[in-house]
Amino acid sequence: MKNTTPVEQATAHIAAAERLWLFLDYDGTLADLAPTPEHVTPEPEVVELIAGLVGHPGIRVAVVSGRRLSHVRKLVPVPGVLLAGTYGIELWMPWGERIDRLDYDRVRPTLNAIKPKWVSLVDGREGFYLEDKGWSLAIHARYAADVEAERVLSAARNIADETVANSPGMFRVLGGHRFLEIGPKLADKGRTVRHLLTEHPLPGALPVYLGDDDKDEEAFRVIKELGGIAVLVGAGRRGTVADFHVDSPQAARSWLEALL
Repeated sequence: MKNTTPVEQATAHIAAAERLWLFLDYDGTLADLAPTPEHVTPEPEVVELIAGLVGHPGIRVAVVSGRRLSHVRKLVPVPGVLLAGTYGIELWMPWGERIDRLDYDRVRPTLNAIKPKWVSLVDGREGFYLEDKGWSLAIHARYAADVEAERVLSAARNIADETVANSPGMFRVLGGHRFLEIGPKLADKGRTVRHLLTEHPLPGALPVYLGDDDKDEEAFRVIKELGGIAVLVGAGRRGTVADFHVDSPQAARSWLEALL
């Protein structure tokens, strides 16, 4: 028997499924990374693709992003799609209902205490951007000098770690390439996927998740545990639990178009 590739195996698995539930990251997965966190410009190709997937009777679609929900709604103005912002702590349901999975007033006082400390770290420094998502705070150092980025992010992490230690079980710190974020533990793509599959089941559906970074790995593990398929997007090969990878958002869109 001819050996099959991981892509062929996944395709066969999908073809045999009664229905599909697609979980899609946005930045770096469906679209190229935005120049800044405040860059919120819908891409027609992505909007058209998602509209086609949502319109398919055998497919349910959720876009799960680290961006705040207000941004995701602007990027994906498609009726009938489930949108998850800030890693899924804020949801926009297909029927038009907003659901916050945590009390905002429990979260914000702690972030308000951290914010001025982080502002003082990045104020006047080139290449840094402090993003306030409401539910979380993030420092982006993508365009900062290497040594300064390391120094500032290290100092910010010390502040965040102290906060986490003083609020056990409530907050967590997310790292990444020239990136640091503090937010509720519930802001977790893996927990979000499990929540949606449990609270809003779709009988006979095969869960499939496409994502590009370490935050998506949290969802990959849940998807794999539940018998689904995980797809890593990006040319940079790294350690992953995904079933296979595609090289770019353009390749990811082509793969999704083939599902239709």
